[in-house]
This record gives sequence, structure tokens and C-alpha cells, in this order.
Amino acid sequence: MEIFSSQWFVALGAIILIDLVLAGDNAIVIALAARNLPKHLQKKAILWGTAGAIAVRSAMTVVVVWLLKIPGLLLVGGALLVWIAVKLLAPASDEDGGEHGGATNFWGAMKTIVIADAVMGLDNVLAVAGAAHGSFLLVVLGLLISIPIVVWGSTLILKWVERFPIIMYLGAGVLAWTAVKMMLAEPLLKEPLAPYMAYSLLAYVVIIGGVLYAGYAMNRRAKPPAGAASS
Repeated sequence: MEIFSSQWFVALGAIILIDLVLAGDNAIVIALAARNLPKHLQKKAILWGTAGAIAVRSAMTVVVVWLLKIPGLLLVGGALLVWIAVKLLAPASDEDGGEHGGATNFWGAMKTIVIADAVMGLDNVLAVAGAAHGSFLLVVLGLLISIPIVVWGSTLILKWVERFPIIMYLGAGVLAWTAVKMMLAEPLLKEPLAPYMAYSLLAYVVIIGGVLYAGYAMNRRAKPPAGAASS
């Protein structure tokens, strides 16, 4: 495909649209992972988290065809994303270095963001790779153009989370929904589950409901008893 030809610009436009659609997941993960950081580190986490997410997506797009041939990869990735969704809802704990909930240290937040984005990208980058028609330049340009959207979205969601904590649960629900979608797309499961795909809605209900309940239960246990604060 010739650079700057009409076909090239059409492909670039398609990739930008795909990246913008996927930016929502990125923004949610980055905002939830950074929510317990000190104020002066939150912006830094958003910027570097976005850079890490873009780097992961770029690298995965190059090898996505090979990656998706690994048996069970989508199933394992979906299960890992369920764990990350629960982890992001857990109350912060300084005792273990911020390994629960939105991390309380910068590198803990970075680790959560990069791992989550790598997992979510397994099925999504295939669409980008197809739209690019083999042009890595197109992939990188599309991702770079989407960076401001991810940064702005993460900043906005973080502000909302601080004012309305229930948004944490909405964000975790989105991640759990993505996890179920990945697991149901696993080739190893498609054939055996084909006669039962009408019941796939049950999988969404059980897994999303389980994630939200686990987060609620952990936060409820973390709250001090009503009379503890005054005693």
C-alpha cells in the first residue's frame, strides 16, 4: 500500500476509529489503577500508563496472528482479566506495598495497567492488524493519534471516581464483560459450547455479578465498625 494514497488514508481512518473504541477500556484500567496514588503521581501514572498501553498494543499487533494460534490463550487471558477486575475493586492496603485495589505506589499502578492492557489486547488488536493491511506505520500512527483520547478519558474517569465511587464498580463490570467475551471467543471452547451458546448470557451474569459481589464484600469487610471511629 502506497504511503499517503487514498487507500492509505482510508486504512488510517479505520484504525483510528478502532483505537478510539478500544480507548474506553484503557481509560478505565488506568483511572482505577491510579485512583489511590498521591495527587502528584496520578498525572504521571496516567501519562506513563498510556505510553505503556500504546507500546504493548503496537508490539502485540505485530505478532497477533502468531499469538492467537496459542491454544487456550484467550481463555487464560479472560480468567486473568477477571482477577484484575476484582483486584482493582479491592480496598487499598499499604501493608503489602499497594498490591490490592488501585495501587498506592507508582510502579504497582504501572504493572496493573500494562498487564491488563496486554490481556485486553489479545482479541482487539486483530481488528487493527486487519485494517492496517500489513503496514506497521499505520498501526503506530493510529495509536499515537489515540493517545490524547486515552489521557483525557483517564483523567475524566479519575475525577468521576473521586466524586462517585460507584463508578469503580461500573468500570470493573466493563472489564469483567470484556473477560467473558474473550473466554467465549476461545477456539478450544467454541465447538464444544456451540450447542449451548444460547446460554452465554448466563456466563456474563455469573462472572460480572461475581466480580462486583467480590469487590463489594472486600470493601465492606475493610470498613471499620460503626462505633470504631468514635471509640
